[in-house]
Amino acid sequence: MTIRLYNTKTRTKEAFTPLDAENVRMYVCGPTVYDRAHLGNARPVLVFDVLFRLLRHVYGADHVTYVRNFTDVDDKINARAAETGRSIGEITAETTQWYLDDMAALGALEPTHMPRATGYIPQMVAMIADLIDKGHAYVAEGHVLFAVESYKDYGRLSGRTIDDMIAGARVEVAPYKRNPMDFVLWKPSGDDLPGWDSPWGRGRPGWHIECSAMAYELLGETFDIHGGGIDLQFPHHENEIAQSACAHPEGGFAKVWMHNEMLQVEGRKMSKSLGNFFTVRDLLEQGVPGEVIRFVMLSKHYRKPMDWTAEKAREAEASLRKWAALTAGVAGGKPSEDALAHLTNDLNTPGVIAVLHEAASLGDAPGLRAGLDLLGFGDLSEMEIIKGMVAPKDEARVATLVAERAASREARDWNRADEIRDLLVASGVELRDGQDPAWVLKPGFDPAKLETLK
Repeated sequence: MTIRLYNTKTRTKEAFTPLDAENVRMYVCGPTVYDRAHLGNARPVLVFDVLFRLLRHVYGADHVTYVRNFTDVDDKINARAAETGRSIGEITAETTQWYLDDMAALGALEPTHMPRATGYIPQMVAMIADLIDKGHAYVAEGHVLFAVESYKDYGRLSGRTIDDMIAGARVEVAPYKRNPMDFVLWKPSGDDLPGWDSPWGRGRPGWHIECSAMAYELLGETFDIHGGGIDLQFPHHENEIAQSACAHPEGGFAKVWMHNEMLQVEGRKMSKSLGNFFTVRDLLEQGVPGEVIRFVMLSKHYRKPMDWTAEKAREAEASLRKWAALTAGVAGGKPSEDALAHLTNDLNTPGVIAVLHEAASLGDAPGLRAGLDLLGFGDLSEMEIIKGMVAPKDEARVATLVAERAASREARDWNRADEIRDLLVASGVELRDGQDPAWVLKPGFDPAKLETLK
C-alpha cells in the first residue's frame, strides 16, 4: 500500500518511502504551555493524529515513533507567572495537563514521546556549542545567535530569499546582530527568570533550538516526517532546518515536511477582539462533543483553510447520531479500499467522510464502523456523543411543542407562544420560523427542561 504525501519542501505530492519500515519516525511541533489550547491549536493535533493512525495501520503499531514536544520555557510563560504570582512550574504542569485532557476529548492518541524542553537543556547547550565551533553561530553581549548567511539553503522551505524575509518579517532589531535575520539560540536570564548555566553565562534557550535538539535526541539526524501548522513554516521550521543541517551536515533532518492550513471561525480570522475566539475547553463546556469537533476538523482537507461554523457543528452532530445508531453493537473490521484510497492520497479525510456517508446510506454498518475506526472515531456507543443522544419520545415532545406554539401564534395567544418559545430555546432547540426543518437540536440539548412547561 503506497501513501502519497504533499512535501512542502519540494512543492510536490510524493510516494512516501520510510527510511526504515521497522521504525517510521515523525516529529510535530507541540504547544507552548501557558494557557488553554484554542480551537486552531487542535487542527494540527487531529491532522497528524490521523497520519499517525494511518502509518500504524500500514507499518504496524510497534513500528511508528511519533514525537510531539511541549515548550515549557518561554517568555509567554514567564509573563503569565509574573501576572498571576504563580510559579512557572505550577503553570506549566497545569496547562500541560489541560492540553492532554482536551486533546484526549477529541479522540487524539498520545504520541510515543512527549518531551518537555526543560528536560533537554544540556542537549541544546551541546548543539549550540557545536554550531559555534563550526562557524555557524557567534556570541554577542551574552547572547548566542545563528548566522543565517552561513547556511546557503536558508529560505528554501518557505521559498524566500533573505532579502524578502527581512522585508516581509518582523525581526528583532538588536545592535549585536551581524544580520537582521540572525536568530537567538541562547539568551541571558536575570535572577527573576528561569536559567541554566552555560559556557556563555546563565541563560535560557531560544525557541527554535528546542525542537532541533529534541528531534535529534529522539529521532536521529534524519527522520521521515516533520509536521506543524503553516504559521510555523517561517521562521520556526526554516530555522530548525538551518540549525540541524549545520549541526549535522551528514544527515538530512526531515525528509518530508507537512503543514496544515489555518482555521477561521464563521468566515473570519479567530480573534478575541472579534468575539469569535474559542478554546477547545470552551466548546466542550458549551456541550459540543469532542467527536463533533473532530468531525468538523476532518471534513476539510488539511492543506485548505478550515472554517468552523455552528451550522457545521450541528450537521456533524446529526451525522454522528445517525451513525451511532447504525453501528451500535457492530464490531470494527477492515476499512474499505475506497476509504484507504482517499486517506493514503495525502490524507484526504473529506473523501473518507464521503465514503462513510455512502456506507450509511446503503446500511453498510460494518463498512461504516471500519471507516470510523480509520479516522479515529471507533465505537461511537462509547463516546460522549451517545450520552447526549435524543430518544424518539424527546424528539416527539419537541415536535408537539413546536406545533402548539404555531397554533398559539395562529390564535394570537402571544403569551403562550412566547412561553413555549422560551422553554424550547432554554432546552437547546433552535427554532427556524419559515424554514425547513422548522427546528433543530443544538449541541447540549437537555430534554428534561421540556417537562417544566405547565
